[in-house]
Amino acid sequence: MKIEAENYVILISFLTSFFGVFLSNGIIIGVPAIANDFAMNNVIQNWIPTIFFLVMAVFTVPAGQISGKFGVKKSLLIGVIVFLIGSVGAALSFSTESFMLFRIIQGASVAFVNVSAMAMVVSAVKPQNRGKALGFTVTGVYLATSLSPVICGFLVYNLGWRSIFYVVIPFLLLCIILMIFKVPQEWQTYADDKIDKIGSVVYSIGILLFIYGFTNLINTTGIICTIAGIALLAVFAIWELRQTSPVFNMKLFKNTKFTSSNIAALCSYLAIMVVTTILNYHFQYVRGWNAQMAGLILIVTPIIMALLAPNTGKLSDKIHPQKLAAVGMAIASVALFILVFLNKDMPVYLVVIAMILQGIGMGLFSSPNMNAIMSSVPPKDAPTASASQATMRTIGQTMSLGLLTLIFALVMGNLPLSTQYADMIVQSSQIICTISMCACILSIFASLVGIRSKDEFNTNRPS
Repeated sequence: MKIEAENYVILISFLTSFFGVFLSNGIIIGVPAIANDFAMNNVIQNWIPTIFFLVMAVFTVPAGQISGKFGVKKSLLIGVIVFLIGSVGAALSFSTESFMLFRIIQGASVAFVNVSAMAMVVSAVKPQNRGKALGFTVTGVYLATSLSPVICGFLVYNLGWRSIFYVVIPFLLLCIILMIFKVPQEWQTYADDKIDKIGSVVYSIGILLFIYGFTNLINTTGIICTIAGIALLAVFAIWELRQTSPVFNMKLFKNTKFTSSNIAALCSYLAIMVVTTILNYHFQYVRGWNAQMAGLILIVTPIIMALLAPNTGKLSDKIHPQKLAAVGMAIASVALFILVFLNKDMPVYLVVIAMILQGIGMGLFSSPNMNAIMSSVPPKDAPTASASQATMRTIGQTMSLGLLTLIFALVMGNLPLSTQYADMIVQSSQIICTISMCACILSIFASLVGIRSKDEFNTNRPS
């Protein structure tokens, strides 16, 4: 493959990663304005980001097999086109129902975009440069995480929340043009496999019931859905082990490095994803800042992540990636310990210190952990590994936001989020940060298990 085309692949992966996160993370800044426009209560309001991740979780595993069979470039192209349609539709929404519908469309499309983009990078880039290339992809994620609060805060404050969706349109069009004219090659690793329709349906229903139930554990329906979801996911695992062309190759989990890295990813995203929302609520509802001001300070954590990601990705080509991941999550645990005591009297500088530590920790963790996952499987299983890490990230993020909805519902009931109930917001935030800190510690242990494993990486990896 020509170097020029390889660079276009990395650029496309960077852009799609950036704007996928931009509309999942940046939307948090616009949530208060959207909720006010459509008269949502706090439960419905919290579903604005949650439903996006829920749908992503449902479609991510099937996306791995589909993209591998029909081609990762073709799947990515279709995913970006549908993403574009969902963004235009969200901007033109006229009710809560119509807005949520287009958020669902966005979530489904980004599932295919994330899986296909990562698989395309792994297929196009040489193994010895994989960590560096994946580092640039992660940089897109973190740049979006850092810039989206600032950009979206400015857009919401000056142009209204609909402008958040309009601004992505030209960049998505650019990705479509680049894929059509600058990436001539296609990659199909499962071309001869049959689509595992039954497995896909069982997984999708199982993960849907589990995550929906998890966000509603305060009532009987939620408990029933959670148990049913876990049962269906167990059935899914058994079914996949018996298939010659499974939608997800469960045998990959026999590799301890693959399994431990996936568990570490799940725990880390469960721990970290909710922090941005907690801090945004803290700044806007507890301290009374406007969206623009909140967005400016929220840039601290992700800008550090963005600066570290490509360097730690490159470093993970030389040093055992799970060692870097364990150190990163240890630092992130300290950050969350500080935020356990978050209240209106905590000095802003201490909040910023916690944000800096979180940025360093996640910057050290994400690229190396992703490299560990992608390097622990044979090249032919790159789409499945990509789907796995995307699924762990999506489930972790969705459960994190589900935890937010659950705790706020327990503490506040159906009360709207406002400065009037600042004490309840503080109480909810402290509970969530405590649980998140525990998840961070679990991620450390998972990485340590991988380091001690005798399983080998499938490329030229450091021991």
